[in-house]
Amino acid sequence: MPLHLIKLASGVKDIEGLQRRLSHGGPIAIRTRNMPKRADELLDGGSLFWVGGGSALGRQVILEVGTGTYPDGSACAVIVLDGTVVPVERQPHKAFQGWRYLEAAKAPRDILPGAVATVSEEMPKAMRKELQALGLL
Repeated sequence: MPLHLIKLASGVKDIEGLQRRLSHGGPIAIRTRNMPKRADELLDGGSLFWVGGGSALGRQVILEVGTGTYPDGSACAVIVLDGTVVPVERQPHKAFQGWRYLEAAKAPRDILPGAVATVSEEMPKAMRKELQALGLL
């Protein structure tokens, strides 16, 4: 089973915002202070899952893990991600700093293309919003 990372997407509230920020058609690189010690496991089919608005929203496949520098010249880890953001089932998550490992068994499932969530229109709008915020819809 692959190993994944999970990271906060600061200022992002929903999958549309995440896709606008990160879907560029080609690979993207993110810099992070700490080098993942389990990089080989991440490169064996792992993804980086993004958290925004209190829930896991989407993921990008990890293509490379290496070293680099910040603009000020200090060392960092560079994680290269596929340019496509895959929507995942919302899973509540508290805010945290940096990144964390995420075991495959605990990773949110992909939302299949064309899948439509069915929610009864009889459900009060406030209840639907609250359930969505909790990642239950």
